[in-house]
Parts: sequence; structure tokens; C-alpha cells
Amino acid sequence: MVLTPTLGIIFMDFWWVVIPGVLLGMYAQMKLSSVFGHFSRIPVSSGMTGAQAARQILNRANLEDVDVLEIPGKLSDHYDPLKRRLCLSQEVYHGRSIAALGVAAHEAGHALQHQSAYAPLHLRMALVPITQFASGMYMFIFLAGIAAQVLLNATGVMDLCLLLIIGIFSIITLFQLITLPVEFDASSRAKKVLFDMGMISPQERSGVSKVLGAAAMTYVAAMVTSMLQLLQFVLIFLGRRN
Repeated sequence: MVLTPTLGIIFMDFWWVVIPGVLLGMYAQMKLSSVFGHFSRIPVSSGMTGAQAARQILNRANLEDVDVLEIPGKLSDHYDPLKRRLCLSQEVYHGRSIAALGVAAHEAGHALQHQSAYAPLHLRMALVPITQFASGMYMFIFLAGIAAQVLLNATGVMDLCLLLIIGIFSIITLFQLITLPVEFDASSRAKKVLFDMGMISPQERSGVSKVLGAAAMTYVAAMVTSMLQLLQFVLIFLGRRN
């Protein structure tokens, strides 16, 4: 699961700060689309579907109570720890490719993390409602500050709104930072269990690594974007104090 804030308002001061994050995010999405598209056309030697691979991984860990479901969307795959279900997009659920097995095993890796009480996963789960609330409030607070500044010339209100926005992006950045070890660990578990269970050959292991590596880059990009947006608002606030 990936949580991303609304993009920074580029017409504000220090708009250039967020450009590297935007470019990195665009590159990461294009890279993922390209790598996933390539390896989704290469069949896996075991002939298994993503759903079958996920089910066997879960069963091996005595997680028969975790459902494997098909959901709409492209690369919408995720593990829902609250409802204890592994949701796979149609292409992954039915796919018999290196990409399909890699993604399915990655999501199953999150279920394994949940079972083993993997600390970063539980910390991220605890931050989800706070992060969702903060993300939803960002634009409202920003527009309220602009209105107070323009209509009432209430500089103090705008400064307060900027401080709240800095707090919001601090929470979002923390969430994105914690997400990184969760995603990297799930990928590591996926590659190991696929190989150990004989679902992929040694030659196919490299392809799985490339798919999961490209997916991980999107999380890195999200973290960098959040950090740069946080920096942008800090600079705006400090600039108003001078």
C-alpha cells in the first residue's frame, strides 16, 4: 500500500524544491511499467499462476485463514492486514509469468510479516489512520490559510496553517520512511520463498529481483517527494519570518 500526499503547489515560493521528487516519481512509475510489462510476457517454468503461488506460500506458513482474492485495477495488489486477505490484480492473479509470481509472493511476504509480528509493519499499520487523516486535511488547511491571508490579511493565521502543514508532511514523510523497510523485507522474503519452494528456477530469480526492485523504487520516490515537499514548506515558513 502506497499513501501519497497532494503534490506541492508549484506556483508558491521554492517551487523548484519539489521538481526532483516529481521527476523521480515519474521515472519510477515508467520504470515499473516497463519492467513489469517485459517480465509479464515471460512465462515461469513452474507454470503456476500468481494466485496459486500466493496460496501455497500462505499454506506453507499455516495461514490458511488468509484469503487470496482477485481485484480490479493494474498493479493494485496489496495485503489487507485488518481483513486478513491478499488482494491480487487480475493480471497477477491469473498470470503465469515471472512478474505475476514476483508480485504475488511479495504481497504474501506482507502476510508473513504480519504473522511474525514484524515491528515496522505494525508501526506502519498504526500510522495508517493518522496519515490518512493528515493527507485529507492538507489541502483544506492550505486553502484556509490562503483565504485568511488574501481576504483578511491575517498573516498569523497563514503562519499557523503553514506550521500545521509542516506537521502533516512530517507525519507523511515518517510513514513513507517506515514503509521502505517493510517493502524491502517483503521482497526479500518473496525471492527466498519462491526459490526455496521451487516455484522459480535460478535463471528466473534475476527477473523476479528486477520486478520487485522496480516496484521498490516507487516507494523510494514517494519518500523523496514527501521529504522535498516538507522542505518546501519549511523554507516558505522560514522565508516569511525574515
